[in-house]
This record gives sequence, structure tokens and C-alpha cells, in this order.
Amino acid sequence: MTTATPLLAPLDPDRDARITALRAAMAVRGLTAVALTSPENIYYLLGLDHLGYFAFTMLVLPAEGDPLLVTREMERATVLAQVPGARHVTFADGEDPADAAARALAHAVPDGATVGVERHGSFLPPAVLDGLRAALPTLAWRDCSDLLATARAVQSATETGWARRAAAVSDAAMQAGIAAARPGTAERDVAAATYHAMISAGGEPPGFVPLIRPVAMLGQEHVTWGDRAVAPGQGLFLELSGCVRRYHAPLCRTVHPGWAPPAAQEAAAAALAGLAAARAALRPGVRTGEVFAAWQRAVTGPAGPPPVRHHCGYLVGIGYPPSWVGGPEVLGIRPGGDVEVLAGMVFHLMSWVERPVGHVVSDTALVTADGCELLTTVPRELTVVS
Repeated sequence: MTTATPLLAPLDPDRDARITALRAAMAVRGLTAVALTSPENIYYLLGLDHLGYFAFTMLVLPAEGDPLLVTREMERATVLAQVPGARHVTFADGEDPADAAARALAHAVPDGATVGVERHGSFLPPAVLDGLRAALPTLAWRDCSDLLATARAVQSATETGWARRAAAVSDAAMQAGIAAARPGTAERDVAAATYHAMISAGGEPPGFVPLIRPVAMLGQEHVTWGDRAVAPGQGLFLELSGCVRRYHAPLCRTVHPGWAPPAAQEAAAAALAGLAAARAALRPGVRTGEVFAAWQRAVTGPAGPPPVRHHCGYLVGIGYPPSWVGGPEVLGIRPGGDVEVLAGMVFHLMSWVERPVGHVVSDTALVTADGCELLTTVPRELTVVS
């Protein structure tokens, strides 16, 4: 176990306040410590930014005292450089990471303590949790997967500054992708154009790759480019996000290489109406279900039933691969949603229609004191690329 020597200042001056607030929430729940494993929460609290989280990583934050960071041994140099003030507990290749995690918890909490763990996250292997229970039989374990959800949902001025910079990266990447989407171009070349612009504009590796596919495959929501060529008259869907300091600002556009059929014009008009309605409804104090209802009314045709869609947007912020939403559970703008919208929330606001053909337009929206601001700015009208 080593104590880090500060080499770099924390990226965000709010981090001490975040730890203080988390400890207050822990006290309300009767938690002596929390053991957090999601890379987004560890970054939010400590600023550790690397890709080594593919191996087991755990932040142990006791009610008092220094945080402890459990990582693979080869991450030692990174932790020393990035995380001042944390005690570092490592495990060697071939060693059971549960043993190192148990050492950290035994150091931080007394027998009989109650420890919060992220049972609903993606980064706590059942074998590690089983090993902890076996090694520390006197401890009680309680799920704390939602403990930081409210705090992370509302971004500080520092965080929204990163979101604005990410939005500028998103705009540059989307403009490059649209310009490249000429008839006959390979989809992978469109993807290459977005990546080049994204990196050149100051972007970091995003949580998700750009999603690029023909409108005929729109319903395959997490499928991206292949060996296909961009076909004249066939809509091409592009969804991507820039990333700055791990903050994301996604947007979608649907373009038409060569020409656009009349049905595409009709779908684009409906999607734009939906985005405008959702934007107008998204303001502090409303419920997420109200925003969804406003979007749904706007995109419903006079002769057809309301569209079936599971959301018209979701919270974004800190994200690590494999997602830009920051975890497996997403706070979405859903039918009947009862979550109160607060100033400082940042949503990927989406208008997705599939009648008479597929068309999607979306932007990153920052909830302000009296409404919302669209941070991404690429033109939203139907675009034909010649």
C-alpha cells in the first residue's frame, strides 16, 4: 500500500465538495464506507482517467480518512501521477483481485461495518463480491448503485464547460461525416472522416464509436458502419459524440446522398417538429413524462396512431467505453416518467420517427434556469449531399 505523491492538480475544483457530499449521503444511509467500481464514479470523485479499468478497479471511500484505490499493479504509475492523496492497493497478475480489495476494506472499516457496493453496475464481478464476503464475514453489504446518481445528474459550471467543448467537437465531426456521405462512398470512409475531424478538433476517445448505417437499418440501434456503399436516395443515419475530459455531447443527423424522396421530406418535417416541441417543454420543474408527451404529440400524424418509442432523450455526461451514458441504467425522457427536470441537467434530446420512413434528428440540450439551450449546432433541416 502506497500513498500517492501529487504530480498533477485535479481536473475539477469541485471534487473535494463531491466527496464531502457523498459522505453526508453515506451517513444518512448508515454506510461506514462505499466500494465503487464504475469508472465514471471513480473519475467523478478522484479524477482517475485511463483505460485500465478493464481490469478490476475499486475505490474504497471510508466515512473518514483517505480514499483507497484498488487496481492492477501495472497501473501504479498512472495512479501516482493522477490521484493525489489516495492510498494505492495493488494486485499482481495472477493474484485474486478480491484479496487486494479485502485488504483495502479491512484497513478502512471496522468489524461489523456496513459497506455500500454497486451491485447494479457493470464492473463488480460476482466472483470478487463473493471473495469479499468470504474474506470479511463480519461486514454487512448494501447496494448503493444509485448513491451518486442525483449528484451526477446536475452538472456544475465546470462540467457544463466541458460539455460545451465536447459539443464543438461533435459539430466538427458531424459536419465532416455529412460532407463525406456522397453517393458511392464507403460507409467506413464516412466513419474515417468523422474520426479525423473529432480528433483534430480536440476530442478524446468517446464512450461509443460513431453509429453510421442506412435508414433501412435504423431499427438496429447499436449497429454501425460496414462494407456497404452509400446509396443514392437512401437515407444515411449518423449518431456520434465528441468527448472532452470524459464529458459527452451526442447528436444525430439523417442525410440523403444524391436526392431525397418525398417521404423523407415528410419524415424530416415530423422529426423537426418533435425536436422543437421537446426543446420547448424541457425546462426546470417539469416531469420527464411531460417532455415525452410534448414530443409525441408533435410527431403524431393526423391519421396515424402515436409512435411507439421508449424515450425521446436521456441524460449524458461522464462516460467511458462501452457507453457515453455513464453506466448500464439510463435516466431517459420516457412515457409517464416522473423525474423532475432540474437546471444543470444535460440531455441527448432525440426526435426519432419511422413513418413514413425513418428519420432522426437530435442535439445535446443543457437545461438552464428558464428553459434549455441546444449545445450542438449542425443544421437540422433535411440535407441532400451531392
